[in-house]
Amino acid sequence: MPARAGEAVIETARDAVVGPVETLLLARIACEGGATRSDLVRDAGVLLQHKMAPAQVRTTIDNAVAALLAAGLAGETRGRFAATPLGTQAAGRFLQTTVCPANWDQVRDIALVAKALGLGAEPHSRKTALARPEGLRTAILQRTYGLKGKKNIPDAKLRAQLALVALERAFGNKIKAGFSKGSGLPSKAARTLAGQLAASPRDFPTDAKLIAQLAADAVGAAQVDCDVVRLAILRRMITQFLDVSSPVRQAPAARSPKSDAPADLINSAANDTKPEKGPPPRPGLEQFSSAVRHAAQKSAQGWPAKAFISHVWETIRIENEIWALSEIEFKSMLVEANRRGAVSLVTADLKNRDLRQDIERSATPDRNTVWHYVRIED
Repeated sequence: MPARAGEAVIETARDAVVGPVETLLLARIACEGGATRSDLVRDAGVLLQHKMAPAQVRTTIDNAVAALLAAGLAGETRGRFAATPLGTQAAGRFLQTTVCPANWDQVRDIALVAKALGLGAEPHSRKTALARPEGLRTAILQRTYGLKGKKNIPDAKLRAQLALVALERAFGNKIKAGFSKGSGLPSKAARTLAGQLAASPRDFPTDAKLIAQLAADAVGAAQVDCDVVRLAILRRMITQFLDVSSPVRQAPAARSPKSDAPADLINSAANDTKPEKGPPPRPGLEQFSSAVRHAAQKSAQGWPAKAFISHVWETIRIENEIWALSEIEFKSMLVEANRRGAVSLVTADLKNRDLRQDIERSATPDRNTVWHYVRIED
């Protein structure tokens, strides 16, 4: 089960030298050149707007700045605030870096995002990858689904890993998918299967579009644009900070439509086994295979007896509607069950034109083979 990013950000509340808002402002003030009050409202205010009305944002920032000055963490010269040596050290501890980034863009897009994703202690090269769309999306998906690998994972490999997650979810996380490295479903089938992880399951034309959408879904971003995704990540982190620092949560004057979402920085992964409300029950391997064999017996023909996969699917879809399986999930589960010896699949004679429609609808790719029938074993 993947670790929750929310657990990482809860711990960061202990780093706050004064409070969550004060610490955020200190990270901005510690940048080269410091910051004016309008800089703070513009740069840090956008991270608070989902929790506060505009007037409340300004008041909160004014109070936080006063607290930093009183604590000796910042000083003011002609309307510009700069971090004191003590403040610079505190900002470094918060950002988990020995040298504070020179500008706010680096603080926001790299240091703060890394902290939010639980990557604050990672090497600098790992964190700087977050500035690139591919690196950011890969880190989000690795964190969400517990995927392993380096920071620069090819889209094809990431898609294959996501397809395995979707297959395990289809089995109710009661099995560990057995595709070996470099094998498994063809790219299109794997992409379609991985597409079942999306908030709105669908087919994606490319691996890049699939990965972008799943990353946006994971952090609750309304768009796949990286700036929108980063903002969603940082706002969730700020929500965690504020919730941890305030035992009695007060209703903000203004809140976004999605502010009632869980406070976890990253949404629950599709392969998370923690029970949730309302998920469809999914069959384990034995239950699924038994249902497939039972369905195949109803339409089996010939000798040895065998049933078209498309006919078996129609029976499973109707008789086991409660499973809420999609056709791609069913076919992928069927392939896995065949690999484990729980069912037996066979190919069709492609020369038989009378059965062309059933053959085409039953086609189930598996590496270099395409299956068409479920065989009824004696």
